[in-house]
Amino acid sequence: MLQLFDLVRASFDSLVDSLILLALPAVVFALLAVLVKGREAITAAGRAAHEVRINLWLHVIDAVFMLPLLALLIGAIAAGIGQLGLIGFQAEVWAALGPYPTLFMVIFLGDFESYWRHRFEHTRLIWPSHAIHHSDTEMTWLTLERFHPINRLTTTAIDSAFLVLLGFPTWAVVANTIVRHYYGYFIHADLPWTYGPLGRLFVSPSMHRWHHARDIRYAGTNFATVFSVFDIAFRTYKDGLCDVPVGLDADMGTGVGGQLVYPFRVWGTRIRAAFGAPLRAPGPGRPPAEHGNQLGN
Repeated sequence: MLQLFDLVRASFDSLVDSLILLALPAVVFALLAVLVKGREAITAAGRAAHEVRINLWLHVIDAVFMLPLLALLIGAIAAGIGQLGLIGFQAEVWAALGPYPTLFMVIFLGDFESYWRHRFEHTRLIWPSHAIHHSDTEMTWLTLERFHPINRLTTTAIDSAFLVLLGFPTWAVVANTIVRHYYGYFIHADLPWTYGPLGRLFVSPSMHRWHHARDIRYAGTNFATVFSVFDIAFRTYKDGLCDVPVGLDADMGTGVGGQLVYPFRVWGTRIRAAFGAPLRAPGPGRPPAEHGNQLGN
């Protein structure tokens, strides 16, 4: 009984902390919206209200149920890799390199890995869970919170394993998480900004908006989070102001429940098809269930 109480309290504390951490970016992005759009910011906020509510509910689910589980997962990955002796660089290597070069390397190499992990999320196998992130039709900074729990697990497992394998010190891994998280808020914000020539080095909000485009020709671009050099190197780069609709033309069901169930609907349909079961005719929005198979090419 005591263990159950401790678990409930830990989940509650996690929720409170996560909501407090949302306060500062909420103020920052509200001020940016007013500065950039003026009165239009209020209209845009009204259009996005429904999508924002879904994002906030998914954030609550993450904080209460997923964060404690993810912490256990990271610990298990680190322990397993350590026991197997698979760490590529010992702590002394990064200590000798120094804090600032180490910080740059963890962010740069972490972004390189996440570029390929992100492309993996756009393949047929795992796209149904990642499609939730792309379903927001009124992108705001809170779109970063729209992830399916399964996608959270795969992202955390792959990213953590890569950084642990490289032997980065704990402080560098934490710093990488903070930088990528808050920069992720920024590039998802509804800001019509490019970086000009610097756009060939760093991902801008408009550049990442192309990645969320409803049109598959554009959504298969810009997989990096921080450094656009990876998209340039692997020919998935597109820059310029994004002026096309975002989101997915897919039947995601209703509200948060529909978002959570959607991947299982898609996978269930595939399993029934594999065993020769009759399928329903694909209604409007059905084709994007296979959207990721094309995006990953």
